[in-house]
Amino acid sequence: MAEEKEVESKETKDAKPEKNEGDQVALELMKFITVTTGYGKGSPAAGFSGKTTSAKSPEEQADALLELFQRCRRAVKQPAE
Repeated sequence: MAEEKEVESKETKDAKPEKNEGDQVALELMKFITVTTGYGKGSPAAGFSGKTTSAKSPEEQADALLELFQRCRRAVKQPAE
């Protein structure tokens, strides 16, 4: 009987559509961009940096990442052409 309840709760959980599926995709896209490009980092990592920028404050880094997340959300929600 306990097994039936567990299976039933698992099935109903799997049957629900994810409300934040688009946000999850946008978050994964943002992670990919930040890891591969170093977007939002304060100082450039080893290697060539085309721009000479001063070190960003933590607030500026957070703002850059939030802006990137919003851009990723718009890109995910935008219909394909």
